[in-house]
Amino acid sequence: MVELFSVIILISSLIGMGVILIRKIPALANLSPSDIDEPGVFQKLKSKIKHSGTIKPFSGELLLQKVLTKIRILTLRTENKTGNWLGKLRQRSLKKKKTFSGDYWKKLKRRK
Repeated sequence: MVELFSVIILISSLIGMGVILIRKIPALANLSPSDIDEPGVFQKLKSKIKHSGTIKPFSGELLLQKVLTKIRILTLRTENKTGNWLGKLRQRSLKKKKTFSGDYWKKLKRRK
């Protein structure tokens, strides 16, 4: 049932695009090349922004450098944090070893 609706919508949309295309072909054929080359509002705005120098051109390498730098900083921070945690755990284990007496098992046997 869903497939039938999908096929009906597909066919009707293709027919609609065909009708629009058939209606617009004569208007497009009557256009002169000077009408086509005339810059639109968006193209004028784009050229003004591009020549103003306020927006830098997009550079993939620059973006990659920034992302990698942020990843490196994040890994260094996590490494530092885990190093601190390991230091604290080692200190705790040393304290536990110092408090554990060698005659612990003898004391347990005496209690029984």
